[in-house]
Amino acid sequence: MNPRVRIQKTEILSDNWYVLKKITYDYQTKSGTWTQQNREAYDRGNGATILLYNKNSKTVILTRQFRLPTYVNGNTDGMLIESCAGLLDLDNPEDCIRKETEEETGFTLKEVKKIMEVYMSPGSVTELVYFFIAEYSNEMKTSTGGGLVGHEDIEVLELPFERALEMIETGEIKDGKTILLLHYLRLHQVL
Repeated sequence: MNPRVRIQKTEILSDNWYVLKKITYDYQTKSGTWTQQNREAYDRGNGATILLYNKNSKTVILTRQFRLPTYVNGNTDGMLIESCAGLLDLDNPEDCIRKETEEETGFTLKEVKKIMEVYMSPGSVTELVYFFIAEYSNEMKTSTGGGLVGHEDIEVLELPFERALEMIETGEIKDGKTILLLHYLRLHQVL
């Protein structure tokens, strides 16, 4: 633990969807001075995300679904194009992403490759996201995908890789994890 941080008090502000805490702590600055600070931290657990790609067809699999926070922040229809993702719950990251991929996209994966771990919004959210990539083929399609019936309404998109990159430039793709994964494929010349 960091000797420059002393947690003084933790209050639960909400535990309706996930847990929102207000934390009061003392923090020692570089000069040695102690200051008391308050922050709110939203704990929704850790997650995993994956980008499926096909080397032969030079395509990727993405999803589109309604995301309320984007809607209330100016996304006119609330729909967001993004990589497949989910919360770990009690699974390890690799098991989680295999399960999420099958539920959301309908593809059953043989192999996945972990490429990084990222705190996506460290100023307010505790979530650590595990990033994966995996090659897919039509033979791996075992269902229609679309998410859990009654809980999710997910559209599966198969896009040319170059088109997906263009969609970042046009603003059609605004999801941070998806942008990171697409640029990872480009940087490492996977496609």
